[in-house]
Amino acid sequence: MNDMPDTAVTVSIARKVRKGAEKQYEDWLHRITEVAVDFPGHQGVHILKPSEKTGGEYVLIVGFNSYAHQKMWEESEQRQQFIDELDKKNLIEGDTKIKKVSGLEFWFTLPEIPSNAVPNQHKMALVLMVVVFSLLSLINLLLGTSLSALPAPLKLAIMVIGQVLLMTYLVMPVVTRLLKNWLYR
Repeated sequence: MNDMPDTAVTVSIARKVRKGAEKQYEDWLHRITEVAVDFPGHQGVHILKPSEKTGGEYVLIVGFNSYAHQKMWEESEQRQQFIDELDKKNLIEGDTKIKKVSGLEFWFTLPEIPSNAVPNQHKMALVLMVVVFSLLSLINLLLGTSLSALPAPLKLAIMVIGQVLLMTYLVMPVVTRLLKNWLYR
């Protein structure tokens, strides 16, 4: 990742919270998130509460528009103060699991895959080509006549926004789960 400083970076941080400390940990998450959003390049935070899918862990997913901005946050005094507070209050048990992905790898991550596992780049490219082609064909088939009267840039914007939203929240999680054995082999 160091060799691609302009690539967006997504970091997932998984922690097992001590029983009875959930409220304190959630308050801590809320406070650290409020500070992180003010850092340059911050692109949003998603918090997954403990469930069967997360292995009973809280998962914090943070996006930055570049490696440099993510590193700036990671090495900041503000973040370190929050980490020190977390350690001092003894809210978590076990090790914190941190996974950083850049670029296309984000669409191919699953909570049950080890953090150091990276899918084969050629396989990722092949899957994305098939998914992008399929989604664009489907969107064009379903909305093509409705969008034909629009100016080309607006038509393209609607198709791209629809495709990215479908890929991120619907298609890629399913495709990655279905193909995980092949992708990570």
